[in-house]
Amino acid sequence: MDPAVRLASAVADPLVSQFLLPVEATPDKAQAEGELLARLVSFRGEAPPLSYASLLSLAEELVSLTAPAHRLPARDETPVAAVLSRMLWIIGELDVTDVQAVRLGPQDYARRLRSAVPGADRELNPDAAWFHDRLLVTVCLHLLHHLIRRSPVLAEHMPERAHRIRQLIDLNDVEAVRGRPEPSAADAEFEVRYARSVAEEHNRVTIHGIDLPNPNTPDSWSLDATYLSLSAEFDNPERRAEMNGEDSGEPVLPADRALGGHERVLLRGVAGSGKTTLVQWLAVATARDALPAELASLRGRIPLVLPVRRFAREGFPSPDDFLHAVRHPLADEAPDGWAARVLTEERGLLLVDGIDEAPESERAALRDQLRRLMRIYSGNFCLVTARPSSVEANWLADEGFDELRLAPMSRDQVATFITAWHAAAADDEGKDHHLLAEYRDRLLASIPLYRELRGLATNPLMCGLICALNRDRSGSLPHGRKELYEAAMEMLLQRRDPERRVLYADAVKLRRGARERLLRKLAFRMLVERRAEMPLDEALEEISRNLPAIPSTAGQGRPEDIFNHLLLRTGLLREQPDRSVEFVHRTVQDYLAAKEAVEQGAFDLLLDHAHETEWEEVIRMAVAHARPAECARLLGGLLAPGRKGMQRNRRRLLAAACLEHVTELDPDTHARIRRETRNMVRPTTVEAARSLGWVGPIVLEMLPDPAHVTDREAHRLAVTVTRINDDAAVHYLAQLRNRASLQLRAELARGWHNFDTDRYADEIIGHLDPEGLYYPVSDRYELAALRKLGGRARVQIVGPFTPDELLEGLVREQLTHLWLAYDLGVPMGWLAAFPQLTTLRVNPRLPRVSGVPEGIRIMS
Repeated sequence: MDPAVRLASAVADPLVSQFLLPVEATPDKAQAEGELLARLVSFRGEAPPLSYASLLSLAEELVSLTAPAHRLPARDETPVAAVLSRMLWIIGELDVTDVQAVRLGPQDYARRLRSAVPGADRELNPDAAWFHDRLLVTVCLHLLHHLIRRSPVLAEHMPERAHRIRQLIDLNDVEAVRGRPEPSAADAEFEVRYARSVAEEHNRVTIHGIDLPNPNTPDSWSLDATYLSLSAEFDNPERRAEMNGEDSGEPVLPADRALGGHERVLLRGVAGSGKTTLVQWLAVATARDALPAELASLRGRIPLVLPVRRFAREGFPSPDDFLHAVRHPLADEAPDGWAARVLTEERGLLLVDGIDEAPESERAALRDQLRRLMRIYSGNFCLVTARPSSVEANWLADEGFDELRLAPMSRDQVATFITAWHAAAADDEGKDHHLLAEYRDRLLASIPLYRELRGLATNPLMCGLICALNRDRSGSLPHGRKELYEAAMEMLLQRRDPERRVLYADAVKLRRGARERLLRKLAFRMLVERRAEMPLDEALEEISRNLPAIPSTAGQGRPEDIFNHLLLRTGLLREQPDRSVEFVHRTVQDYLAAKEAVEQGAFDLLLDHAHETEWEEVIRMAVAHARPAECARLLGGLLAPGRKGMQRNRRRLLAAACLEHVTELDPDTHARIRRETRNMVRPTTVEAARSLGWVGPIVLEMLPDPAHVTDREAHRLAVTVTRINDDAAVHYLAQLRNRASLQLRAELARGWHNFDTDRYADEIIGHLDPEGLYYPVSDRYELAALRKLGGRARVQIVGPFTPDELLEGLVREQLTHLWLAYDLGVPMGWLAAFPQLTTLRVNPRLPRVSGVPEGIRIMS
């Protein structure tokens, strides 16, 4: 977070320097691993130079210097200083070195101090608490700056972090003197028009490229009506390592509030998980000044939406080229240097969408360019999105980016999405709601019954596809992934226009086969050329080159006519303002490109790129399309020698993952894949175990007998298996349920939301030893199932609930420990209804809780 309470270093230095012992009095030891801060502070140890009373006096002076600028009432100054002194005092007790503190940065180091003194600020009102937290960040910034100046080792060991802290100090000094500048009249006038255009452009969203066959259905939908707030979890391998593999208690947050309290976020999510929609929502809400209270720090900022696909080949644009790079309609009207001024004045919200849209070979350069930009304009907020495996862990950690991942949709979220989708469809069709309500109810009843549907309906893309097909097929759905896409192609490429009675929209008359072949050619060329969009002239060239080979296109018109037919009549292409063309979603492009690759026999091309993350989905779909001999050739090529290290491992695991999509395969190839990947399913780290889960159900056949593994390995196996949505996974996990390891039991409990609620409760949850274990509940189904089991003493809230739902669902006489890992957004006075409740645990990353009844201890 930007330290919004400013204090110039000329004023802060004489005060903050007193927190530390003189350099000559500190241990003469310069080690890269650092020195404990507890040994460097001046207010701890025997006969410390600075007493607690003196520390409190310094805290009071820091508050008095900054309170007037923020209109903090005089009555609040003393309580804030008291809490601040307690936060600073704890520095002498933590096992944190100067190196670790600098690596954390001012915001996270301040958070570490707050979490070590849980409940210290309970007596502060919300405004005073806000002021305290910002002042603490500023004090930590000046403290870290002192550490860097007095220790050459720190600056040499972490030059980028040291540079970042110096930049923050410089910016802090400038703004402490002159305050945040107001934009010029010309800039202000343009920003009004720009905000309006952002809201108009991004508030309409095509539901994942799949629409309804009714002739009255529009091509796009209102973001306001269809937006679903998903959930996000912190994804920090280093933080988990610090916890020695134990549950770090990282919270689940509403994804659209992920930037609240976080200046920079790298958000990972699978294809179709809602990353781009979240970017659109943030842009629209910021442009309209309609952000929720949790995102108050973004108010007044200028959203700059930067889809990477627009500049993947050219590299990250300079600020002056932002609008031209993304082809914004107002690009030519922006005042000269406007975007650079926005960033210099720290008013920007950078929304960098789709790092995976850049070729893998270009991503390192893209990162370096983004890092330079963030160092020059360090006071701006930034959200970067990417597919999970497209960039390595901590890809932007050196620049202070927190990493989050979009969580799969919960059952409640799936039900909410399906209900909202059908309501929006009924409204837009202008029809009686009863028929669509019937289809909605059939679908809601079907998803829990069919494992394939349950496994697919975990992100908005697939939920939207399933809803559209359910509507189109009157409630008769295919269940497999390939079958779903084939049904979608049939709906859009063959049945859509006739069933809508759109017979004379243009002079071109093409059936599904011809339409699909031309679209496949475009998708395949875009895949080979590593691009997410194609200029119009190249698209026309590709169509022209292939028309002679498709007899049914003869006499249908010019390439321009054919292109416009594909654009307007299939629903799979989207045109940009500059007339470049792209597929409505990368998954659709991958599906069509894979089918074309198999048709052309381009197996060597597929194998040459099989270790690259952006080709994974193409390979899997190619295996699904391939004939038996072709399938054996592809899978055998994935296992062929010649690759080393990570590339070899990724290709072998991909071969195992592809078995899920195989329709027919010779037994020898199948056995070879199992034989050569068997040893890879004994992961040695939690991260490797988590990654192994993406391979799918085939892994279950290769895992070791759970009866013959240690507790530590059993925990890693549970991490893998809880990520495989398959009935056989529950059977495997049931063999681990009686172990005493708390770490293992916590992992088994955490996996509940991935499986059928009642079966998992009966076979796993009900058998876990409750000693020390928090039972997570993420939706009303799990809450009801836990109540049916008689309740538990320790419960973790990891999903959105109202107090009334928790009062009804939790067993009041049982509950002694409650852990909030989700922001409920309400005061906690309702906890008085639980007579045995002694402890409330709140994740430090969550907003502060208030109204906690007396007698309940708060822990972080």
